[in-house]
Amino acid sequence: MKRDEPTRLRRDCEATLIPTGEKVKLQAGSQVWVTQLLGGSFTVMTERGSMVRIGGMDADALGLSSPPLPPGATSTPEESPANIEERIWDQLKTCFDPEIPVNIVDLGLVYQCLVTPGARGGSKVQVRFTLTARGCGMGEILKEDIRNRISSVPGVQEVDVELVWDPPWDQSKISREAKLQLGMV
Repeated sequence: MKRDEPTRLRRDCEATLIPTGEKVKLQAGSQVWVTQLLGGSFTVMTERGSMVRIGGMDADALGLSSPPLPPGATSTPEESPANIEERIWDQLKTCFDPEIPVNIVDLGLVYQCLVTPGARGGSKVQVRFTLTARGCGMGEILKEDIRNRISSVPGVQEVDVELVWDPPWDQSKISREAKLQLGMV
């Protein structure tokens, strides 16, 4: 499938309107254009000009299989906290802003990732992240995506994800690699 060609939805599916975060239902037979296939989900443009995010579990509605995720967690509970933290950062790099084809780490949206011993064994992870704009409604969607990805790391027993606005995000937080990818350098 070429990205510049439309795809007809094979069945009804739920999507999330970008940037409001509002849930919408796309009807079977509707045309969409896939603009991004990153992080296990799809960003598509509808025939009415709306940008929406379709979860990987609805790939069949697009006539596709779920987009591949980058290599994930392979740690064991016996690994050191430093190794678990590395695996967590690897998972955070599989979370993508639905409008920008760059992961949330390289966009500079993750302000803190703290790994500590859990009260019941394993590790407790606290993540503080932000969004590129205060009015973006994708915060809860990204928050859940972050929580699910980190929870998949063996040895992680508890995950606390917080959306913060201080300090405000700006383009200076984007990594050099991401700036190159986006044509900003």
